[in-house]
Amino acid sequence: MAQVPEMMTAIDPEGHGGPEILVPVTRPVPQPAEGEVLIRVAAAGVNRPDVAQRQGNYPPPPGAPSIPGLEVAGTIVALGPDVDDALLGQPVCALVSGGGYAEYVAVCAGQCLPVPDGLSMVEAAAIPETLFTVWTNLFERAYATEGDTVLVHGGTSGIGTMAILLGRIFGLTVIVTAGSDEKCAAARVLGAAHAINYKRQDFVAEVKAITGGKGVQAVLDMVGGDYVPRNLQCLGEDGRHVSIAVQGGAEATIPLWQVMRRRLTLTGSTLRARDAAFKSLVADELIRTVWPHVAAGKLRPVIDRVFPLAEAAAAHARMEAGDHVGKIVLTIG
Repeated sequence: MAQVPEMMTAIDPEGHGGPEILVPVTRPVPQPAEGEVLIRVAAAGVNRPDVAQRQGNYPPPPGAPSIPGLEVAGTIVALGPDVDDALLGQPVCALVSGGGYAEYVAVCAGQCLPVPDGLSMVEAAAIPETLFTVWTNLFERAYATEGDTVLVHGGTSGIGTMAILLGRIFGLTVIVTAGSDEKCAAARVLGAAHAINYKRQDFVAEVKAITGGKGVQAVLDMVGGDYVPRNLQCLGEDGRHVSIAVQGGAEATIPLWQVMRRRLTLTGSTLRARDAAFKSLVADELIRTVWPHVAAGKLRPVIDRVFPLAEAAAAHARMEAGDHVGKIVLTIG
């Protein structure tokens, strides 16, 4: 820890409110605990949960830093007890439970992924949160496999673009929804087989037409509310519906007879509160299954815009405006 300062610059608002509360402050540099590493952060991804936390709608789980930020990329500069010395100095990206909007963050070593040659720190910082989320929900909980057709809402969000990219690699036919013709076109360029403008088209009718009435094998939903019964109409027999957010409402009316008759599965998850052991297991699986595609240059996140840490307020305003395509990233240091 000799070359690591005692204090750092971070975004750590004491209250809740609009983007304007995101101003740089000084905080102590965290100390890596047993099994943890300390990362000097070069870049941090901006995600919807960060916005919800700022608004007071998504408090950090117990033990997590109050500093927002769920994914980072940087260099390991210090090690906690029982961590392999070979990790010191390694460039990594990591899924964190908080603390990303800062010059330094401590995280379980098992949650780190190596940054291969050819991947920039900005790109690396834009991968973990969406990759962990899409992999665990679309491929593990929804059992999406080669040849499946899936429906993904928010097609040009960070989650949506990652789902399109992974679907292209693993042989899925991905149908997305988006809020403008321009976003639909962008989704198709990325590899979506079909893109539905939900403001002008009934996505239920469109999915039925696209699939010849058979429906899709899985739906990845971040809207909730009245989208859920409509999503169920899009599913084929034995279809799987996975909820990962409730931007449109936390309650839904479910047609149980339809669930029973067509043997549908409804599930969902939140990743942030899962323990380090689970996240480390996912990281191991991603290193085996997805990371070779990253190393080969076949998987690169879609970057919408990059802001310096001091302009975190502008980054949040950009996300809330809803005009972004892909990931918003903060650069640090």
